[in-house]
Amino acid sequence: MQILEYSGEELEDVADGFFMPVIARARPDYRGRVAFQELDEALTLTQWRHQGQMSVVRTDRMAAKSSADDLMLFCVYMAGQGRIRQHDRVVELAPGTGVLNETRSRYERVMSTGARCLSLHFSRELLPLRTAEITDCCARSMDPASPAMQVLSSYLSRLFEVADGLTVPQRRDAGRAAIDLLAMALRDVTPPVPGGPGSAGVLLEMMRTHVREHLVDPELRVEELARRHHVSVRQAYTLFERIGTTPGAYLREQRLLAARTMLSDQRHAWRRMSDIAAAVGFLDLSTFERAFRRQYGTTPAGWRREHLRSELLP
Repeated sequence: MQILEYSGEELEDVADGFFMPVIARARPDYRGRVAFQELDEALTLTQWRHQGQMSVVRTDRMAAKSSADDLMLFCVYMAGQGRIRQHDRVVELAPGTGVLNETRSRYERVMSTGARCLSLHFSRELLPLRTAEITDCCARSMDPASPAMQVLSSYLSRLFEVADGLTVPQRRDAGRAAIDLLAMALRDVTPPVPGGPGSAGVLLEMMRTHVREHLVDPELRVEELARRHHVSVRQAYTLFERIGTTPGAYLREQRLLAARTMLSDQRHAWRRMSDIAAAVGFLDLSTFERAFRRQYGTTPAGWRREHLRSELLP
């Protein structure tokens, strides 16, 4: 076991040197302690203890450079309060909460109090789930009361305590067992697709929720939406006919609604228009501007000027 104690000024260097590059901020009275149990070459179990408030951000630029170092981070929070944001989803942290994050996309964590957690750092390829499923599980709260989560939490706690006494092969096997338990627990994170009579309305609502939670993904298309919910593209169109639209039109409408909200918010006034477009899944700025004008009769820049000015008027 390796143990390291550090101050708030050293937080960024510790994260960069041992896990992944981030931008870190902490109060002057912040103190941290981290203990490492290396289970395998690409698998580490870590115990963190924080005293004081802190925040870390992994930017889009940092994430874009991570292709050669595609890691996953799973944390079980034993104490403390805070929140994690990734893929436009926010998880409020509380004792017992489990959260999965990936290094390949923007990630933010803020702790408003001291905290204690167990973290499993591992290569993405070790998790026996498809890429889209892994991303879909990120930044979702895992219920502390679920049996699968209780088994996983207990196993990680006990493994951290006894890892020093295991042989190298045993540590590797124990680490792989932890990954298998994590995969089991993650299957509870997103609800199963309903298959019984009268389930069409429930399935449609699941698909609409999926769209709203994945607007930032420029690869989200009707085909991916249908595949993710185990229906044909034709069935997806039939389901969306229930609300008088098509899957593609609904996706575009939700992206433009999200963009309109951001353009009306003073907190996003500093963001470039291309950043706003990318945040709601438009890779091409001109495509975004044309779609916005068709929908709302004005350009995104015109909407921003009008609504931010109105917000500032007495």
